Amino acid sequence: MKHNSFFRRYLGIPYIIYLVLFVVMPLFVLIYYAFTGRDGSFTVKNFIGFFTQSNTLGTLFYSVVLAFTTTVVCLLVAYPVAYILATSSLKKKSVILMAFVMPMWINFTLRITALKEILTLIEHNLAFHPFINSVIGMTYDFLPFMIMPIYNVIMGIDKSLTEAAGDLGASTLQSFTKVVLPLSVPGIISGVTMVFLPSMTNYVVLDMLYNSTYIMGSLIGSYFSAYDWHNGSMISIVLLVIILLMTALTGKKDGKGDGKKKEAYV
Repeated sequence: MKHNSFFRRYLGIPYIIYLVLFVVMPLFVLIYYAFTGRDGSFTVKNFIGFFTQSNTLGTLFYSVVLAFTTTVVCLLVAYPVAYILATSSLKKKSVILMAFVMPMWINFTLRITALKEILTLIEHNLAFHPFINSVIGMTYDFLPFMIMPIYNVIMGIDKSLTEAAGDLGASTLQSFTKVVLPLSVPGIISGVTMVFLPSMTNYVVLDMLYNSTYIMGSLIGSYFSAYDWHNGSMISIVLLVIILLMTALTGKKDGKGDGKKKEAYV
């Protein structure tokens, strides 16, 4: 036993080195530049400037609205698809599910370029509806990340629970709202997290679909392109805090859902 535990410690060394080199050290670099000025002295003016300037706050607001809209659209499309595939008796439902995942195997630039050509054929000028086009592009890109976790959670729900609800007189709609939907909340939370946060920073879709409005990712890129590491790092830290807050909130909701689920089974 001692020999095995000693060997396992050695197996973890490459992982620890990787974390230190590519996670911890870059994070310390970002923190250093975020809290320093051009002269290298400690300052919080970078953060004060971000939360007092109308341009940067407008970018943050637009990013949140775009990400929220994309997340809602993805959820409205993904949940029925995941539910139908998970509860149906189709023999080829794995093939249908693969059809939603297959676009992820194609190069991202090629996918957005193809979508751009389709939208151009429909609208003739993509500058007329930049926000709608951005939502369509984001939804097309992130939809599989919403479908898969919801599908996996619904597949794991014991069918005897819905059967028992039916035996107790519940209708199909009541079985769904009282049994399936509450038990699928962890999958919804996972999908929302995987779609909302990247949608705030994926500026490539906006650039390729002729949306001239900045989002958080493009703002970071513009600062680093101008060799302004201090403001670029500061915005990266702001996004990191937002990610941590969302992770903490969704984690608490997920934990509460698990507790209720256990109480229901007991």
